[in-house]
Formats: sequence, structure tokens, C-alpha cells
Amino acid sequence: MKKVLFVFIVMLFTTFAGYAQKYALIDMEYILKNIPAYDMANEQLSQLSKKWQTEVEAQLNETKTMYKKYQSDLAFLSEDQKVKREEEIVAKEKEAMELQRKYFGPEGELFKKREILITPIQDDIYNAVKAVSEERGYAMVLDRASSQNIIYATPRIDISNEVLAKLGISK
Repeated sequence: MKKVLFVFIVMLFTTFAGYAQKYALIDMEYILKNIPAYDMANEQLSQLSKKWQTEVEAQLNETKTMYKKYQSDLAFLSEDQKVKREEEIVAKEKEAMELQRKYFGPEGELFKKREILITPIQDDIYNAVKAVSEERGYAMVLDRASSQNIIYATPRIDISNEVLAKLGISK
């Protein structure tokens, strides 16, 4: 009985071994570095970010200047003037924070611009990875750049250059 059970288990394992899955790796950082459109999009985003950051900093500096002037004039102001100036300073600070949120918030202009510029590139990469994996019969493709758990993988299963070729970029 033990022999029959052992033979059955061995046959079961050999059956599943025939259906072994094929895996591949890509290096998303490597792929993105080799796509000129991605570099151009990042440059555009960087320029916009610097421009908007300068704008926000100018408003914050204006608020600081208003506050310093208020502090130096404090002894000469009546209670009504103090309240009015404090309200102006707070309003200016809120305006600067709102501008910062408008540009850099979770649903801000920078986020929207990034979606417009980067999402099509990511979609193209996804479609190329999908096409290569379907052609070669891969069950799973992992990103080496984003996975901290991959300590070592043989370069034979890295299909990054094939993905670039599918995108029309020779390497």
C-alpha cells in the first residue's frame, strides 16, 4: 500500500512538473532610461515644477515680508489696524497654501500633467511587455527595479531589451 501511495505521489509531481510556469524579468528603470519621450516628459515636469515652486515661494516671501513689517509697526498701530493687518497676513498665507495645493496637491496641476505625459508611455511599455510575454509564453513578468525581494536572477530571463525592441528602440 505504501508503494502504491508513493508511486501515485511521484506521478502527481511529475505531471505538475510538465506544466511548469515560465517567468521573466524586466528592469523598468533601464527601460525608461532608454525611452527619449520619457526623458522629455520628465524635463517638462521638472521645468513646470520649478516655475510653480518659484511662484509659491514668492507668495510665501511676500507673506513673511508683510509679517515683518507688521511686527516693526506693531507699537504704532491701533487695535483695529492690528486686527486688519493680521487678517491680511493670514489671508495672504492661505492664498499661498492654496496655490501650493493647486499645483502640488494630490489632484493638483503637476499630478494632472504627469498623467498626461507619463501614462501613455507606461501604457506603451505595458503593451510591449504583454506582447513579448504572450509571444514567448511567460506566465508572469516581474519588475526587477521595484522588487526588493529579488536578490539574484539570471540575465537570461531579463526581457528588457526585447521590450525596448518591441517599442521600436534598439539597444
